[in-house]
Amino acid sequence: MELNLKEIEEISKTLYIQALKLLPDDVKSGFDRLLREETNETGKAILGTMIQNVAVAERTRNLLCQDTGIPIYNVTIGRDVHFDGAALKQAIRQGCERATHEHPLRSSVVHPITRFNEHTSCGLRVPIINFDFDEREETVDIEMIPKGSGSESGSYLKMFPPADGIKAAKAFVIDRVIESGGRVCPPTVVGVGLGGTSDLCMHLAKVAATRAIGSICADTEGAKIEAQLSKAVNELGIGPQGLGGRSTAFEVHVEIAATHITLVPVAVNIQCHSARRARAIITPGGISFGV
Repeated sequence: MELNLKEIEEISKTLYIQALKLLPDDVKSGFDRLLREETNETGKAILGTMIQNVAVAERTRNLLCQDTGIPIYNVTIGRDVHFDGAALKQAIRQGCERATHEHPLRSSVVHPITRFNEHTSCGLRVPIINFDFDEREETVDIEMIPKGSGSESGSYLKMFPPADGIKAAKAFVIDRVIESGGRVCPPTVVGVGLGGTSDLCMHLAKVAATRAIGSICADTEGAKIEAQLSKAVNELGIGPQGLGGRSTAFEVHVEIAATHITLVPVAVNIQCHSARRARAIITPGGISFGV
């Protein structure tokens, strides 16, 4: 399969806009579950307002949040797909720019020192484009995630020695949720990376934070920690927007990688209640959009 780069550009544009307007069904179901389980009246009221906001955005085709985020594209390429890598990256970037100009969207991306805004949602090394490969025949899977500053500010990393044990790693996660409080716009998805190097660990935390609600870590030990931390986090009393209640997080998600014998890297990346993402799958039979 030969990739059509103009098609990739159009898909990249569409995904950015779709992610900003339509909350995935798993997140909406997560809201419904939290509302059923919440016992705090303030928490219930805030969850109700959030659910109403989601419905209004969907009905009016408006933005879920004014923060259009740092654009992230995760591209997974299957077997027998032919493309020019540099041209593919440029097509994604152009689609991102077009979404910002043609919608139009607020550009949230600036130079870190001069604070200059190109008003394209792009800049040096942005959009962030991650490539991976899998076994699917003639398939390209593009996921778009707009990562807002509220959730991105809830990012932490610590390199533990093995002697500290997994209890210290779990305590680190819980302490970081407490530290973040309402700043990360809960209820959240708490992403946890365990293992790898410092950079891989942070990447795993973000992968975990943007996984679908209801999904389970593929590693058996990771899945156990997910269940333990999900329960613990919702007993902290932080609640929606940090104003009290049980609904601090939809779930805690964990992703794991092998690491060095002298290390236990632990990373946290928190996704806010507007857990936005959109996906397109390209095959010889056409394009399908979803989450």
